[in-house]
Amino acid sequence: MTARAEEKTSFIPVKLTPDRIKIELLAGLTVALALVPEAVAFAFVAGVNPLVGLYAAFFIGLITAVFGGRPGMISGATGALAVVMVSLVADHGVEYLFATVVLMGIMQVIFGALRWGKFIRMVPHPVMLGFVNGLAIVIFLAQLGQFQIGTGDASGGHGPGLGGEWLPAPDLIIMLGLVALTMLIIWGLPKFTKVIPAPLAAILVVSFIVIGFGVETRSVGDLASIAGGLPQVHIPMVPLNFETLEIIFPYALILSAIGLIESLLTHNLVSDMTGTKGGASKECVAQGAANIITGFFGGMGGCAMIGQSMINVKSGARTRIAGIAAALFLLSFILFASPLIEQIPVAALVGVMFMVVVGTFAWRSFRIMRKIPLTDAIVIIVVTVVTVFADLAVAVVVGVIMSALAYAWNAASRIYAGTGVSKEGWKVYRIEGPLFFGSSTGFVDLFDPENDPEDVVVDFINSRVVDHSGIEAIESIAAKYRAVNKRLHLRHLSPDCERLLEKAGDMVEISVLEDPDYSIAVDYGDRFKEKRLTS
Repeated sequence: MTARAEEKTSFIPVKLTPDRIKIELLAGLTVALALVPEAVAFAFVAGVNPLVGLYAAFFIGLITAVFGGRPGMISGATGALAVVMVSLVADHGVEYLFATVVLMGIMQVIFGALRWGKFIRMVPHPVMLGFVNGLAIVIFLAQLGQFQIGTGDASGGHGPGLGGEWLPAPDLIIMLGLVALTMLIIWGLPKFTKVIPAPLAAILVVSFIVIGFGVETRSVGDLASIAGGLPQVHIPMVPLNFETLEIIFPYALILSAIGLIESLLTHNLVSDMTGTKGGASKECVAQGAANIITGFFGGMGGCAMIGQSMINVKSGARTRIAGIAAALFLLSFILFASPLIEQIPVAALVGVMFMVVVGTFAWRSFRIMRKIPLTDAIVIIVVTVVTVFADLAVAVVVGVIMSALAYAWNAASRIYAGTGVSKEGWKVYRIEGPLFFGSSTGFVDLFDPENDPEDVVVDFINSRVVDHSGIEAIESIAAKYRAVNKRLHLRHLSPDCERLLEKAGDMVEISVLEDPDYSIAVDYGDRFKEKRLTS
C-alpha cells in the first residue's frame, strides 16, 4: 500500500445508536472534567491567565475533533508547550505569545499540506515504547504537585519539578485516601457495569462524599476561578515588522515541532489501541488550523494530550462526538457551571490521572528487555529518561538517531562476499548485504587486486547500491584494478542501482556485463559513450 493510499484509509464505521451516543457524551464529559485542572496548571506554568489555557483547550479540542485525522484523540493546552512558552511570555509579554501561536499553526498547516505527517512511521517501536513510558512518568510527576502547598505542578509536565513543601499530614492523608478510592472505583466498577464510564463515576462518587460530608480538601476552585465569558476575537498587538518575526520565529518553530511530534505519536498510540487507521497529515493540518484560530482568540495553543486521549478511549469513545462534546462541555463550564466544577476535589482528578499512568506505561517493556537486542533496550531507556528530564521532541530525535546508527552499524557489519570462478575463468565476487556509506569501507576490503586474475566479476544479485558512497566504493575498487591493468565487471544490478550509476555519468568508468538470463545488467561504458557523442 502506498503512503498516499494509507493516508486515505477510511475508519471502521461506528453505528450511531442511542447507546453509542450516550457512551460518547459521557466520555466527553469525563474528559472535560479532567481538562480543567490541566489547562489551569499549564496556564500557570506559561505565566498567563487561566482562561488563556481554558480557551486554548476549547478551541484546540473542538477543531481537531471535527477536522482531525484521528477520531477519539483529545487535544488541548499541554505542558510540553507551556515550558517553551514561559520564557517568551516573561521576556516579551502575552501578545507575542498569541502571535507565536498563529505562526506555529501556519508552520503545522504547511507541514501537513506537504504530507510530511507520514514520516512519523519512521519512528522505531523502541522509541514508541520509550515515549509512552516517559509520558506516563511525566503525567505521574505532574500530579505530585497537587500534594504540595501551592497551585500545583511547577514543572509544566516535564521534569520532576518537586521543590515545594508537602501538605500537612492530615491533609495529605485525606488526599491520598480520596485518590485511592478514586482508583479503586475505576478499577472495580467495570467488573459490575459499563453503563457509565468508570472515571466519571469515580469523580461523581468522590465529589459527593467530599461535598456531602464536608471533607476539607483541595478543590478545583483552589487552583483558580474558571468563570468567564465567550472568547472574543483578538488580533495580537505586536508590531508587524522583521524584528517581531526574529523574536517569535524560533519559538514558533520549536513549538510546532514539539506539538506535531506529540500529536503524531499520540495519533499512532490511539490507532493501535482502537485497531483503526488515521490520517497523519490530515491531523497536522487540523492541529495547525486550530492553533491559528486559537492565537486569534487569545489562547495559548496546544497539541494532542496523551492522558486525556487515554481517558477518552478507555471510556469507550470511538467517534468524533466525544471530542466535540468534551470541548463544548468545557465551554459550558466556563460560561455557566463554574461554581459546581470548582467544588470537584482535585484528589478525584488526580486519581483518574494515576489510572491513566497505570494504563499508559508499557509494563511489558520490563519483560522483553532481556529478549530484544541490547541497542533497542538502550533506546527505550534513553528515550524514557530524556522525555522526563528534557522534552518529547528531543527524546524522539535522540531515539531515532540512536536507532538509525544502530541499524547502520549492524548493516555495515553484514556485508561480505563469496568467491567463485565463472565459465570464462574469471574470478567472481558474490556480494551479500547492502552497499551504502556504512558498509563502503568493508566492501573495499573484500577485494585483492594484486592477486586476482585479469578479469574480475562483482555480482550484486544479493546486494544493492544504496547511495553515493556505494558508487564511490565501486569506483575506488575499479581504480585499484585499473592501476594493475585488470578489468572489473558488474553483474545483476537492480533497476534502482542502474539509475544511481546513470546519474553518476562520467564518474563511473566500469564495464558492466550483459546478462542474457536476467536482463538486468547494462553496459554503462557504452551507454555513457553514446551520451558523450550525442551531447
